[in-house]
Amino acid sequence: MAVTVLNDTRADGARATPGISAQTSREKPSLIGMSREEMAQALVGAGVPERQAKMRVSQLWHWLYVRGVSDFGQMFNISKELRATLAKHFTIARPEIVEEQISQDGTRKWLFRFPARGAGRPVEIETVYIPEEGRGTLCISSQVGCTLTCSFCHTGTQKLVRNLTSEEILAQLLVARDRLGDFPDRDTPAGAIVPSEGRKVSNIVMMGMGEPLYNFDNVKKALLIASDGDGLALSKRRITLSTSGVVPEIVRTGAELGVMLAISLHAPNDDLRDLLVPINKKYPLDQLMAACRAYPGLSNAKRITFEYVMLRDVNDSIDDAKALIKLLKGIPAKINLIPFNPWPGTNYQCSEWETIEKFADYINEAGYASPIRTPRGRDILAACGQLKSESERMRRVDRLALEAMMIAGHGEE
Repeated sequence: MAVTVLNDTRADGARATPGISAQTSREKPSLIGMSREEMAQALVGAGVPERQAKMRVSQLWHWLYVRGVSDFGQMFNISKELRATLAKHFTIARPEIVEEQISQDGTRKWLFRFPARGAGRPVEIETVYIPEEGRGTLCISSQVGCTLTCSFCHTGTQKLVRNLTSEEILAQLLVARDRLGDFPDRDTPAGAIVPSEGRKVSNIVMMGMGEPLYNFDNVKKALLIASDGDGLALSKRRITLSTSGVVPEIVRTGAELGVMLAISLHAPNDDLRDLLVPINKKYPLDQLMAACRAYPGLSNAKRITFEYVMLRDVNDSIDDAKALIKLLKGIPAKINLIPFNPWPGTNYQCSEWETIEKFADYINEAGYASPIRTPRGRDILAACGQLKSESERMRRVDRLALEAMMIAGHGEE
């Protein structure tokens, strides 16, 4: 049976008071999302002796990203005086959970509220967790809304509100691990060896709201912290960044991050992709494919994933499949076939299942893995209509099913 929690608690366990708790924590800067260098500078600015800064950063890094604490009072190998200083100048509190949905199949979905920044308003974003055989994948958002206008995508009908900060990107991972019991028990001795295998969140995908490569700097900082071996320690082979094709930033992603890459492709030629994914007019397929071929470290063991939503009588013919194979020639690739989930106002329909299977068979025979993504978590709030957030008007059950299909199967086993 599905479970839903509404406006119950913040992710750090405190009772949530909408409009108050988030604003209070925002009066102080958060240490979460800072690089080691930024954290050291912030500590010195708060009165920590410069000669101690590196050591204190190491301690804080462990408590934040290995132990997952959200209260300075739990940092037991730091003096009470320093803990009081840290609490006075900084916060490490989690964001407010507005809603948590738990499916009978284990799929989870959180609606987070982040406080206003500058003259803006509080914003809400979604994060989805999909448990699979041998892995658990977390889908993380990078923006509130989206600047792209992909014609088949409901999120593309939303205006961009703002980029998420590195703190807000990381907070989605920290909260998920909190709620899943994925951090060590509080009584685990300091300095104890904490296993990284058997985690409930083993993989993450930047595939939620927004185009991550239009928020490159914050995404880069968050993912470097997530893959830091002395903290969250996620392998870069278990981190997948999905883009609609921002070619210059794909080059930077390969050079500066080295994570797994996924491309929202959806069409095998420029004319059709111009319609479905308009960023193609700026970065056409020849440029996109060149960036993919040049992506560092590609091999049969490290493939690029190409997302391909199946649209009836639009991109689902065998001729389209032939053109797709020709387009991807020479690129170690996996092609995720995603049955389209209609949303109110769309003119597209999902391809017939027989058509999808024939398409997949042709791709497989050409030597490419082409899994068909099937829905997960459709029982979550199936009768509840619309999300409260103005930016999320798609029926919850349909959004969750689409997200689950896109998320599943990314990254190393």
